[in-house]
Amino acid sequence: MSDFEQFHVDFYQSNYTIDDQEEGYNSYGSNENLCGSRKSQAGEQPPAGAFAPLEMLPPSQTYTGQILQPTYSPNTLSHLSYTDGFDEEPPLLEELGINFEHIWQKTLTVLNPMKPADGSIMNETDLTGPVVFCLALGATLLLAGKVHFGYVYGMSAIGCLAMHALLNLMSISGVSHGCVASVLGYCLLPMVILSSSAVIFSLQGILGTFLALFIIGWCSLSASKIFTSALAMEGQQLLIAYPCALLYGLFALLTVF
Repeated sequence: MSDFEQFHVDFYQSNYTIDDQEEGYNSYGSNENLCGSRKSQAGEQPPAGAFAPLEMLPPSQTYTGQILQPTYSPNTLSHLSYTDGFDEEPPLLEELGINFEHIWQKTLTVLNPMKPADGSIMNETDLTGPVVFCLALGATLLLAGKVHFGYVYGMSAIGCLAMHALLNLMSISGVSHGCVASVLGYCLLPMVILSSSAVIFSLQGILGTFLALFIIGWCSLSASKIFTSALAMEGQQLLIAYPCALLYGLFALLTVF
């Protein structure tokens, strides 16, 4: 038993004294005084998650709204407001560059060669109408038993590059590839009429030859008129109409033969 008592005394020995206990008590009291001074400065306010009566709230936090209709302060509305709304966004067709009014005006200008062309509208890189007319030409040729989609797009690309180089040499201001492709594509509309007539009757005869020559002149006159109006090339319409006639003559050969 003596050994066990000695082990018990040795096990519970420590350096903790009464002085340390008094110092800890004094420090705890100072912390209490510091917390009490902070509470007195801040005032008696309820905690954030606790329930408090209406008369204990400050005047700025008094609820003045109605039931199910909360009130918002100007600071809250400034965070919730957006500078750009969905109503101010442009339409999708405008973002894609598709304007049906301009397409219709260009189509009427091509169908009426005597109508003066609007240079501001014609000098646009609008390819919606040209793509539609190229597809219509290929579709009508397909109805006549001629699969010439590759020839149509190939000759269109080569003709646009050649006309772009020629017009840049003849004009002072110059012209873009998109404008040349747009004008030549819109003026392909009379050729669609020729290919549609090839579905009904054969064009390999005197009537078909005269009709093809008329359509070639129609396309060339419309294209040269639009180019001279858009590029301010007065007095050079016949010089522009000649290469346009060569280009549309290739499409006429595809249609007739």
